[in-house]
Amino acid sequence: MCHVCPMPSLSLSLSLPPPLNNTNNSEFRRAISTLHLAREPHDLLKSCIRSRNFALGKLLHRKLTESQLTLDSPLLNSLITLYSKSGQWQQALSIFQSMDPSMRDLVSWTAMISCFANHRMHRHSLSTFIQLLRTTDFYPNEFSFTASLRSCSNAEFFSTGLAVFGFVLKTGYLDADVCVGCALIDMFVKGSDDLGSAFKVFEKISERNVVTWNLMITRFVQFSHNGDAIHLFFSMVESGFGPDRFTLSSVLSACAELDLLAFGKQLHSWGVKSGMGLDVFFGSSLVDMYAKCGADGSVEDARKVFDRMPERNVVSWTAIIAAYVQGGLEQEAIGLFCEMIWGYVVPNCFTFASTLKACANLPEFGLGKQLHSQAIKLGVSAVNCVGNGLVNMYARSGRMECARKCFDILLEKNLILYDTAVDRNAKNLDPKDDIFNLETEGTGNGVNAFTYGSLLSAAACIGTISKGEQIHARVLKSGFGNNLCINNALISMYSKCGNEAAALRAFSDMKDRNVISWTSIISGFAKHGFATKALELFCEMLEAGVKPNGVTYIAVLSACSHVGLIDEAWKHFASMRSDHDIVPRMEHYACMVDLLGRSGLLSEAIEFINSMPFRADALIWRTFLGSCRIHHNSKFGEHAAKKVLELEPHDPAAYILLSNLYAAEGRWDDVAAIRKSMKLRKLTKEAGCSWIEVENQVHKFHVGDTSHPKAQKIYDKLDELTFKIRNLGYVPNTDSVLHDVEEELKEQFLFQHSEKIAVAFALISTRKPKPIRIFKNLRVCGDCHMAIKYISVVTGREIVVRDANRFHHIKDGKCSCNDYW
Repeated sequence: MCHVCPMPSLSLSLSLPPPLNNTNNSEFRRAISTLHLAREPHDLLKSCIRSRNFALGKLLHRKLTESQLTLDSPLLNSLITLYSKSGQWQQALSIFQSMDPSMRDLVSWTAMISCFANHRMHRHSLSTFIQLLRTTDFYPNEFSFTASLRSCSNAEFFSTGLAVFGFVLKTGYLDADVCVGCALIDMFVKGSDDLGSAFKVFEKISERNVVTWNLMITRFVQFSHNGDAIHLFFSMVESGFGPDRFTLSSVLSACAELDLLAFGKQLHSWGVKSGMGLDVFFGSSLVDMYAKCGADGSVEDARKVFDRMPERNVVSWTAIIAAYVQGGLEQEAIGLFCEMIWGYVVPNCFTFASTLKACANLPEFGLGKQLHSQAIKLGVSAVNCVGNGLVNMYARSGRMECARKCFDILLEKNLILYDTAVDRNAKNLDPKDDIFNLETEGTGNGVNAFTYGSLLSAAACIGTISKGEQIHARVLKSGFGNNLCINNALISMYSKCGNEAAALRAFSDMKDRNVISWTSIISGFAKHGFATKALELFCEMLEAGVKPNGVTYIAVLSACSHVGLIDEAWKHFASMRSDHDIVPRMEHYACMVDLLGRSGLLSEAIEFINSMPFRADALIWRTFLGSCRIHHNSKFGEHAAKKVLELEPHDPAAYILLSNLYAAEGRWDDVAAIRKSMKLRKLTKEAGCSWIEVENQVHKFHVGDTSHPKAQKIYDKLDELTFKIRNLGYVPNTDSVLHDVEEELKEQFLFQHSEKIAVAFALISTRKPKPIRIFKNLRVCGDCHMAIKYISVVTGREIVVRDANRFHHIKDGKCSCNDYW
């Protein structure tokens, strides 16, 4: 609709959905034919821009051109803005070029600077700003500064932004104009991750509005300074500003991260009383908050909010799907995804990322393949968060070739963007760049902190430390070395790739640390079996005044579990609630069950499970079943397996664990019955495999694998190792062979395990002193663990094995897990 009051002859209700029908065409012809009678034609053009009725504006432009009227500067400036906002920067530039230099006023130059900034053509935006200063007598206004500062809100042009900042300070626009202040806040945050300087700018803005407060609160939340965000929210309210839906949504996100359920409920009440109860944006934030703060991972409150929303968009659907994934309800999450599709809501990249995470946790792999296909059709499979989810899903299912292909696609895409940025950085911003000879430019370098974080996370999933090191090098060259999120990702990457020393260096080099930084390094040492170091770091964290969260305590309790520190674990489990008001969730109880079970305290573990304040889920019973297998207790094991299958009847893990328990006791008839039951239910055991990266290439092995080009040399090396370690005292543990065959054949089976083959390949392919890093998709068997300890003695090599549960650092015949594994 376009209703223009100053021009009665054009005051028509015009609809412009292409293609135009004959009736609309005739109306346009009548309206445009009277255009020459209008006293202020640019008023209509401005109205079209405000209403985003670009088709009508372009039609007016064509009619004006045909009329051969002389167009003045205001009209040409409006045309530049029209084409800029409609996505046609080339046409906007053409109009600017066609203007006589004497007709270009400050508005013309500012419109062109804004045009380039809006299209992420930052080099040309800044070049135009410099030409304004050098070739004209005009002095930049607040709009000129705001547009140029937006083009400096990236690492590539941040140094230029500092120069513009100095100019702003001299002119006094920082105090006088809120838009300039907001642009400066974003420049410091996005250009150099300098939240401190951004806040100083915020404090200098004398005339703040709700948008300014919202921006600063949002930036605090994005950088995980959630406490500061809430404190600033209180200051905003005390200053007399009423929060809007964007304010409350940001503060709700802070509550979600700090587990402040009570305060989140107060914000919920505030929002409802303020008339925001039906707002889809506010509702989506509430779903996320209730999901993350729900006791024992409950999604009940989050689902209530979601069900009461009269309108749902892709954000609200994604929030509830993520809530179910976080709560361990993967099947329900996938059901919601299907419901969303049936409701004709198109998923975005974050929807796919959450749903792929659900698929990664399920034994049914076909769903993940369908999702991958759907992501390709919608063109989002190479988006960082989706690609990262695909890498994780394929890696979790043992399909390392697919995981590697997805990773290579991600890496290649982002390295092309990186190389483009480096190439542009190699050329200094030349004030003499001629924008009138411009033909094309990309839409920005696209390489940001999120990009690097996604790549590091993907590298961690497949354990490719060489790629991770390459990404780390590019992070440093790109100026992101002090980025908090990237440094947290580096800690995680090095830990998951088996290099805990490098993870500790990354942690030690950080200037700023948050709870995620501390939790990542504590979790890393816990998974590597270095419980003492993990607990020392936890004490340092508390001394530094950093409040732990629920995930931190999972890492602490896991550290205790890995080495059997029962008393220490009970102390920390109690302190969660008493010292930090953290309500233990299912994962914390699972850690305690694992600790008691592995320590052989099976009766105590059962009592603990029965005393839990909520019903134990499949994770708890599966954990207990694993302990029953270790301690050969079939009575408790059968009970645990029954509980798992009641909760997850299609989970093959319960069948396999119980089958292994029977096999260890020689109950082969029971083993056969379980395998028959699995076959009838079409349940399959995940095939074990091990892999190692050598010279930037991943080599994968299965049991008895002979497909490798160096297979003969590998088995020759295995024979040599067998002879040497037997002489050293190694005796094969045939209890690990879960088949009813002769003892000699059992020993033969043992030396065909994938982890032994991978170690043999590593020994013929690498040299001292480089550690050998092996990855396995399942738990390493007891015999392989013992054999590798002997191999470390006869070869003098350090061998690191990452299995489905933890890391084993084996050196000189000793393992970091102290054999408590």
